[in-house]
Amino acid sequence: MKRFSLFILLIIAIALNTIATEKSIYVLHIDDEIGSMTWQHTRHACEEAKAINANILLVHLNTYGGTLQHADSIRTALLNYPGTTIAFIDNNAASAGALIALACDSIYMKKGASIGAATVVNEKAEALPDKYQSYMRSIMRATAESHGKYISPIDSTEKWHRNPLIAEAMVDSRIIIPGLIDSTKVLTFTTSEAIKWGFCEGEATSIEDILHKNHITKYTLTSFEPDFTDWLIGFFSSPAVQAILIMFIVGGIYFELQSPGLGFPTVAAIISAVLYFLPLYITGLASSWIIVLFIIGLLFLLVEIFIIPGTGITGIIGGIAMLISLIGGIADSFTADSFTFSILIDAIIIVGVGIILGIILILYLTSKYGPKFISKHSELQLSQRVEDGYIGVDTTLSKYIETTGVAKTDMRPGGKVEINGEIFDAVVLNGNFIEEGTPIIVKKFENSQLYVIKND
Repeated sequence: MKRFSLFILLIIAIALNTIATEKSIYVLHIDDEIGSMTWQHTRHACEEAKAINANILLVHLNTYGGTLQHADSIRTALLNYPGTTIAFIDNNAASAGALIALACDSIYMKKGASIGAATVVNEKAEALPDKYQSYMRSIMRATAESHGKYISPIDSTEKWHRNPLIAEAMVDSRIIIPGLIDSTKVLTFTTSEAIKWGFCEGEATSIEDILHKNHITKYTLTSFEPDFTDWLIGFFSSPAVQAILIMFIVGGIYFELQSPGLGFPTVAAIISAVLYFLPLYITGLASSWIIVLFIIGLLFLLVEIFIIPGTGITGIIGGIAMLISLIGGIADSFTADSFTFSILIDAIIIVGVGIILGIILILYLTSKYGPKFISKHSELQLSQRVEDGYIGVDTTLSKYIETTGVAKTDMRPGGKVEINGEIFDAVVLNGNFIEEGTPIIVKKFENSQLYVIKND
């Protein structure tokens, strides 16, 4: 019985030891262009990893880069993650991908992989002006510095875990590092080079290989799986889609102002506004005041359309409020830690592009090339035809008001007058008698009739 009790205790001790040493590993795959979708996935993944108390957040990278503002936000999220972060570069970590990898505590690379080439470029792969490069240099340098220093066991000197100057050389071709890079190239590391210069902890073939190299044999592996909400938010928060939604908001408001009560433009504008704000709001990416400000602006516009049309003031106030909310909706989707002035500029550009697209849409729909049903509802359709009782009135004689002439006949009170060599029917305005040959002056034109008085 005693031996049996000891056996049970031994089993329990082994079980407790297994549970205590088992590590929770959370894997985030980033294998696409860095953008709004990637940022949303990273945000959600970090929240899930924290919720399950994951010991390690492992970022599986294979990307050629993407937008700077989203990469910077991902970098900030990784730097602030409370547990250990590991980057596994499966093939490429270029540009924005290099920044994300550098934010992790450890970097492992597959044989044949590369990291670097972080110069900021436009859609044509042309380097942007130096103010953009300066910002990228600073965040690459700051990210490298965040990993701190250590005392070298070889010469007892203090050294960086990640040399900030080397990180900066991935952006700026002017930086010279003896034995590594001259002043004509932007730095990109191979796996062996990254290991040699301290930008990679080692070569690995898989996630399991990385865990083995870190002496982790007992673990649970959880991978991030984006749900419909993640896809929805990522899709509708992409700059291109946001600009298109703003285009429909602008177009809808314009056509409603042109033809109040039309209905369809209002519905299109409201649906676009909901798709613009709702995905951000339901996940807390946009503050409540952004939504409230947009609604206030919309109410001011409705007052301008239906209650006090033509004043302009309420319409202007409403338009400004909605413009601020549209810009704020984009800029506010970034956390305070990841927000930068460049994000605000990007938000203004996106909204500006959307407004321009809205103007182009309006010009097209109201042109002769636009759909006929648009002009049918926005143009006057009724004709004032003679057979319906409408009579045209010749108003050309009104030009003779205050013009002088002479009575060609006795006027009792009607008669004929001569003005500039032409003969016209006329009536004495005050009903008095005017003899033939008396000077007159035209004082009134009404119902196709000239009215004159003596020109004393």
